Amino acid sequence: MSEARPSRARGNCHVHCHPSPALAVLGHSLPQGEREKGAETIDGRLGMYGFQYHRPTSVRQAAHLLRSVPDPKLIAGGQTLLPTMKLRLAAPETIIDLAKVEGLTGIHLEGRSLTIGAMTRHADVAASAIVRGALPALAGLAGSIGDPHVRNQGTLGGSVANNDPAADYPAAVLALDATIVTNHRRINADTFFAGLFETVLEPDEIITKIVFPVPRRAGYAKFSNPASRYAIVGVFVARFSTGIRVAVTGAGASGVFRPAAIEQALARRFSPKSLDGVRLSSGSLNDDIHASAEYRAHLVNVMARRAVEAAQDSGQDAAPA
Repeated sequence: MSEARPSRARGNCHVHCHPSPALAVLGHSLPQGEREKGAETIDGRLGMYGFQYHRPTSVRQAAHLLRSVPDPKLIAGGQTLLPTMKLRLAAPETIIDLAKVEGLTGIHLEGRSLTIGAMTRHADVAASAIVRGALPALAGLAGSIGDPHVRNQGTLGGSVANNDPAADYPAAVLALDATIVTNHRRINADTFFAGLFETVLEPDEIITKIVFPVPRRAGYAKFSNPASRYAIVGVFVARFSTGIRVAVTGAGASGVFRPAAIEQALARRFSPKSLDGVRLSSGSLNDDIHASAEYRAHLVNVMARRAVEAAQDSGQDAAPA
């Protein structure tokens, strides 16, 4: 069973155009001496600077560009990279756009494995009948990301590769024991995430798809920032015939993680009541203007309970996994 992503007309600009007509037209490199002209302010705000732009049509071409062009950066949906470039938090010389690379979209279910192409948009995951039937918690997670603009531009692979510590998808990838498939290898979720905004991807490595084992039951619950809808704390719970896996996003000082105490409690009995008295230490949790480490420790328990309740109400358990 499979679904192909419908085509979307985006006009002539796409999401990668410069915001000012004074800057270089996208697709043409500025001379080296003119790369910083775009740094001048527009009405007191920073505008986009000039950069080299490539739009390959195959993974092989994209990988070759990663090895051969100066200071390259891949762009998928652009929902993180473009804002950081405008703010000069990132300033790559070369952008390699994966939008036209063939074979990176689509949703397929084979047995108990759900495969989603790396360039599949959040909105397509949320709306997919296949995902909603096989893994409704993942569809719900995708539907909770950002706002409609972000969901219709952002991609699964881009989110996972970026590994933002408050992003939603890393929790699902880790809790579901997913396999990240690249142009070079297959990487298990337990070894993929390597810290804040860090993964084990090599410089010329491109995520092509992610394979999710379908659990017996799964649930996701998130306490989100009301402005961005990023997770202040998000908990994904998955119940397999071989055991329980839980992953937490938004709370960890080092990014997404698996809370052993919660997994052990749910392995004894898969019920919210099993988490009575289970408390995470706040010492390894994030502490910032949005929530203290102590409050996040409390939220992890609350969101874990809600995720278990959602899993119990999901109507899964049709087949062992």
